[in-house]
Amino acid sequence: MTANNKGAAVKTNVRLFGSTRVLIVAALLAAMSIVLGKFGAINIGNSIRIGFGGLPIQMAGIFFGPVIGAAVGLVADVIGCLLKGYAINPIITMGSTCIGLFSGLMFHYALRPMKSVLLPKIAISTIAAHAVGSMFITSLGLYAYYHTPFETLILRVPIYIITAVIETAVIYLMLKNKAFAAELDKVRNK
Repeated sequence: MTANNKGAAVKTNVRLFGSTRVLIVAALLAAMSIVLGKFGAINIGNSIRIGFGGLPIQMAGIFFGPVIGAAVGLVADVIGCLLKGYAINPIITMGSTCIGLFSGLMFHYALRPMKSVLLPKIAISTIAAHAVGSMFITSLGLYAYYHTPFETLILRVPIYIITAVIETAVIYLMLKNKAFAAELDKVRNK
């Protein structure tokens, strides 16, 4: 690859994320998701994991939009599985990707008119993302690949409702913090 081709590859990657700063923050959010979701989670049996790996993925979707949220979810799941030695389950990876995608779609497009009511907007975005990505798609992947019983899968619903409530509170407090919001604006606008 020549020097000009290397520059073109970097410009293409940055264009997808808008800026190098957004790319770096997205990478940090993916790393955070791996730590919180794969290494910091509490496993109950083989099918139930309580953790906050979805929080950084939703932060990416809400802070930077659905494409970046989806990319963070995809990267976090694939790299996390490789680091933990898990087999990559494409349905579960799609679930992780959809968490970022749906949180961003809901926050930036479906709920766009709700500009002045931040808390309900975040709450609806996180609940919708977990309903699609965690409760439906990931549960489908657990059933299809590992034959997880329905009785076990149904336990994921209250776990992810509680998780969504906690994640909503964290994201809301971050966005209401003036110093954090100012730094986030600097990242997005550079």
